[in-house]
Amino acid sequence: MTDNDDFEEQPPEKLPLDSWHRGHGARMVPFAGYEMPIQYEGIKAEHDWTRNHASLFDVSHMGQLAVSGENAAHELEKLLPASIANLPEGQMRYSLLLTEAGGIIDDLIVTNTGAHLALVVNGACKWDDIAHLREHLDDDVTLTHFDDFALLALQGPEAAAVLEGIVPGVGELSFMRAGLFKWNGHHLWVSRAGYTGEDGFEISIHQGHAAALADALVADDRVKLAGLGARDSLRLEAGLPLYGHDLTLDTDPVSAGLSFALAKSRRATGGYFGHAPSMARLEDGGVAQKRVGLALEGRLPAREGAKVYSGDALVGTVTSGGFSPTLGHPVAMAFVETEHAESGTELHLEVRDKRLPARVVPLPFVPHRYHRKGAL
Repeated sequence: MTDNDDFEEQPPEKLPLDSWHRGHGARMVPFAGYEMPIQYEGIKAEHDWTRNHASLFDVSHMGQLAVSGENAAHELEKLLPASIANLPEGQMRYSLLLTEAGGIIDDLIVTNTGAHLALVVNGACKWDDIAHLREHLDDDVTLTHFDDFALLALQGPEAAAVLEGIVPGVGELSFMRAGLFKWNGHHLWVSRAGYTGEDGFEISIHQGHAAALADALVADDRVKLAGLGARDSLRLEAGLPLYGHDLTLDTDPVSAGLSFALAKSRRATGGYFGHAPSMARLEDGGVAQKRVGLALEGRLPAREGAKVYSGDALVGTVTSGGFSPTLGHPVAMAFVETEHAESGTELHLEVRDKRLPARVVPLPFVPHRYHRKGAL
């Protein structure tokens, strides 16, 4: 509610490549405050192409930020449970913005670019994240929002060969490594990472040159366009949580299966928001629920909000769910009571007034295929 009677919800913003997507047949939908392409050829076709070749996703709705200044690392370590001060140049690290109670404000990637510490945050949260950072970072640290840069994600087993063909040198990056490159005289910041479970890259480029780069990528027969629909089914198969669904302010890192984001080197010393409650949950195992993977029989998927039962007892709620094109059956992620979270536990999900059998299985549903350092 607002005391401004003239307040109206703002219409979705447009991506820098909005007209480019429409020209390529995209079906556009509102998402995270933007009009976003949900599909082109079709979600299943785009999903399967990503698993076998390479797909280009536009993720320019994400927030691209920089924290700079002599004390930038120290200041970020007040807000993130990651070890930032020892992050090598060119290295990326997954982390979390936490409340003082240990709830998750957002999950993000931080990268040491050498010149500054770069943050990529979720599109739906970026303005709240920026406000949180501005409130809690000291004045001698500068926060910059690169709102004039696009972000393209090239994902799939052929992504490296495609991108190396037009941006020589990117193939030397390994998973969670990043660097500055040039293409047609334009600077690109390229990160070997993504949100699909496949090998791939995220490419930050000034919005004025993004269409030309997208043209160059889709000119390769190994690359097709993919939208939000395939991105969601891919990340679900990869067991990757989505903020606003699997992660919220009421979710803590231990319950969410994200304890790895609580740096071991900082568990004793702390010094960041949410340290004490996070350590209490971690050390005592004191979480009422845990995020688990569920495999369903049949073909009817369980969606977010579906109730999870053990016998007649309600023991959890689905936070993400859908049909897995790769596995050929529905899968879901849910928070269930800890005593029912063991792999192999038989449960039931309520879908359309029916009780569907499901089994707790390890995450990810489909193995990750990241290009890790030293891997063949």
